[in-house]
Amino acid sequence: MGLIDEDTIRRVAAGNDIIDVIGSYFPLKRAGTSWRALCPFHNEKSPSFFVNPARQNFHCFGCGANGSVIGFVMDYEKVDFPTAVRRLAARAGIVVSEQELTPEARREAGLRDRLLALHREAAVFFHENLLKRSVAQAAREYLKARGLGREIAQSWQLGYAQESWDALWTFGLERGYTPEELGKSGLFSPRDAEGGAGGWYDRFRDRLMFPICNDIGEVIGFSGRVLQAEAKAAKYVNSPETLIFTKGRVLFGLHKTKRDLISARVAVVCEGQIDLIAAFEAGVRNVIAPQGTAFTAHQAHTLKRLVDGVVLCFDSDAAGLAAAERSLPALFGESLDVRLAELPPGEDPDSTIRKHGADDFRARISGARDFFDVTMDRAAADPDFASPRSKTALAHRLAGALDSLRDPVLREATIMRVSGRLKIPHRAFSSLLGKSRPEESTDDDGSQEIPVSSGAELSRSCQFLCAAALRSAEAKQWMAARDATAVFVDAREAGLVNRLARGEYEPGEPAQVGAFLATLDDSLQQSLAAMAMDIMPDRGRELAEATWTSMERQRLEDRRKTLMQELAGAGGSEDLRKEFLEIQKRLSDIPPLSVRTASVGSP
Repeated sequence: MGLIDEDTIRRVAAGNDIIDVIGSYFPLKRAGTSWRALCPFHNEKSPSFFVNPARQNFHCFGCGANGSVIGFVMDYEKVDFPTAVRRLAARAGIVVSEQELTPEARREAGLRDRLLALHREAAVFFHENLLKRSVAQAAREYLKARGLGREIAQSWQLGYAQESWDALWTFGLERGYTPEELGKSGLFSPRDAEGGAGGWYDRFRDRLMFPICNDIGEVIGFSGRVLQAEAKAAKYVNSPETLIFTKGRVLFGLHKTKRDLISARVAVVCEGQIDLIAAFEAGVRNVIAPQGTAFTAHQAHTLKRLVDGVVLCFDSDAAGLAAAERSLPALFGESLDVRLAELPPGEDPDSTIRKHGADDFRARISGARDFFDVTMDRAAADPDFASPRSKTALAHRLAGALDSLRDPVLREATIMRVSGRLKIPHRAFSSLLGKSRPEESTDDDGSQEIPVSSGAELSRSCQFLCAAALRSAEAKQWMAARDATAVFVDAREAGLVNRLARGEYEPGEPAQVGAFLATLDDSLQQSLAAMAMDIMPDRGRELAEATWTSMERQRLEDRRKTLMQELAGAGGSEDLRKEFLEIQKRLSDIPPLSVRTASVGSP
């Protein structure tokens, strides 16, 4: 097959009305100018899945799923883009015109298919070794000792690579794979430095084998674990990066746990495969593991589409805490809430479950605390914690972690908490952050250019006020008479809210809203278009005012606490004293909230 040309894709999208297509899978009910249903991508009791016929897109306010008619078919039927286009083309009676692939592209596509087939067959080969062959007796005993029986081994397709230099190589040749294909699979290592000129040998030998799958369940690599605790060889050997496997883009277990992650909105993160399997089988099914202990930006971005926060369930020793810290930049970069599960000293999830039971483990997950609180508690237990050197070192560590935190409200609140706990002046601690943050440019109208990559990076308050401006004319008019810089810590978010509130468009009018959004950064348009879905609560202005007032109160409260700290260390400065009294007066002038602020996207 060739490459589907762009004109065909446009005709397929135009020829398939999204209401008709989605309505052929499950019933939709009209909701104003949109249609709604229970979301097919996560479990819910109240419908939060909306389809907009004017914009020909769908959006779920529960799990965040969104896209076009082609994207829906891809997600719902679990197929790739070309397959979804072909199915919709057949439905609309459109002939698919395909561009001929270049010889190089055709060869690469063919090799990818061959490598996937080889990995699928290798997984069966290893699995049958484990279940049926005498050479795997030690591996079966090892699994039994770890509480992993035959049913679990079958469910996760665990396997065993026998202690042989060429067992898998011979198997591959017998199955019709060429030496070139085998050499590019990552399943074999070259015998010399010439890249295989001197032959190949099996990469995995005498190891318990864990298939690594992509999110649709295709085997794309392996991780092999030694069976002997005292073995001199590396504890784990993993597939190298190949045409089908990129370590930093894969989350182990995601193909099994995606629905549970969406349902729970929280991901429990384990370090290794056995820890993940033990947790999953103990009933903690919203679990994943990175390929290595630290998250990459791509892995964190994948998680952000599914969850709001993570519970890091790494080993309880210093190495586990260090691994957690290495994961923070990527996780905070996606504005994920990060908590730490505190395991018994010297234990990991697997040993905790075996020694203390599944209920104890689940309780530790439920009781997970904020990363910064756990880190400071552990540091405070050190007798040397009070020394200036130790406190300074900890302040730099925590500031480095905080530097990645994008949500401005959470960032400021955490700075206050950490500086207060360390008894370091707020200003001094804040000076450790953001030294390399780029300066932001200002438009002629005074609003900020928005250098964020997606609406998912905006704070919840910012998302709600953006949605209010896009959906409610009264809310937009009320906000246009005010300056968002008075309530937002983050100038980027203030600039965006001001720009939406003062923009020349009529909220709720798809054509006008779409034309206005086209003037914004491309990376924001899709997220803001989803926010513009016409399901704003009737009291849009009241809710926007309540959100605004709550933010104003919070910002004043934070400043008041800062002033209290600075007054204590400044000998009663008159300027600080005057500002403190002014803050107190402004707080007393703010009326109490009469409306409970709705969550972003609530219908």
